[in-house]
Amino acid sequence: MTAETPSLPLHQLTFKSYPFEGALVVECAGRLTIEHAHLLKTEVKAMIPSQKRIILDLGEVAFMDSSGLGTLVGLYISARNSGCQLEACNMSKAVRDLLGMSHLLSVFEACGRHGMRM
Repeated sequence: MTAETPSLPLHQLTFKSYPFEGALVVECAGRLTIEHAHLLKTEVKAMIPSQKRIILDLGEVAFMDSSGLGTLVGLYISARNSGCQLEACNMSKAVRDLLGMSHLLSVFEACGRHGMRM
């Protein structure tokens, strides 16, 4: 099963999801900002009840602001409360730096620790 948002300009946010080794991968591209974070939150939150593990592939996320950060934290809490493991991988330096400054890097680093590529 693949879900994909319509093609949007790169300054917006697009994502697609697909199964991978017992997990559901959600590839994100564009900007995870106040204008678009709600799209990711709505889509991923709806996936949580039916999944044991969700991997957010942030390799194509060019920029993330505090709303994007809040979305990741909210999704992590929702997943954990539902018995689902939420991980992030392929984080850009800018995204890693933002997570590091907010002391959240270790929370999302499980599969991104070794620079995992899928």
